[in-house]
Amino acid sequence: MLVPLFICAGQWQWNKAASKAQLQAQLDARRGEPAVEAPKTRVDAQSLSVLRYREVVATGRYETEHQILIDNRTQHGQAGYHVITPLRIDGSEVRVLVNRGWLPALAEHSRVPEFTTPTGTVEVSGTAIIPATRFFTLASVNAVKPGWQVVWQNLDLAAYALAAGFPIQPFVIELDAQSAAGGFVREWRAPDDKREINLGYAFQWWAFAATTAALWLVLNFRRRGGALRP
Repeated sequence: MLVPLFICAGQWQWNKAASKAQLQAQLDARRGEPAVEAPKTRVDAQSLSVLRYREVVATGRYETEHQILIDNRTQHGQAGYHVITPLRIDGSEVRVLVNRGWLPALAEHSRVPEFTTPTGTVEVSGTAIIPATRFFTLASVNAVKPGWQVVWQNLDLAAYALAAGFPIQPFVIELDAQSAAGGFVREWRAPDDKREINLGYAFQWWAFAATTAALWLVLNFRRRGGALRP
């Protein structure tokens, strides 16, 4: 029972590493492509796959009343938040969420740090990212208390759109480090981040499988050998 379990665990880690490598290759390939304007209508699944990792430009106004902070984001070992601000695209009712970067948490974590947001029309430029849809959440962000919740555990686009009550694009713009559109620390994690760790875990699980199989064979051989003795 242990051998197939260890093999499956190793294969799972190997597949995670392969998926990360594929995403990194896609990002590297699209870095040289010209920037595209963020659509004013909500994109479908086919268009979303084309936009992934493309450089996107959008013009509009930040809406601070629906701004959120994504908790438990670290930068060089320091705890903090990612600042997510909706941008209402000019000439459209659709918003696109802009990740403006990392902000350090206060020593008293129950308090939310203060920060400024540009007013008026701004032009944002950055990389189109499709957030993960599977993550562990301790509780529903909308069930904690009534009213708009500023601090979220994860960026759940479906939950955000439901809570905000307006249409949003199914991607997030990670603000370029050179952009002057109100950004903070922007050292974005690469898609293949910690890929070597996944590979190490894969070989470790497979080593467990090989060791378990070898021990099983040795113990059974000795048991059978002892039974043949007078």
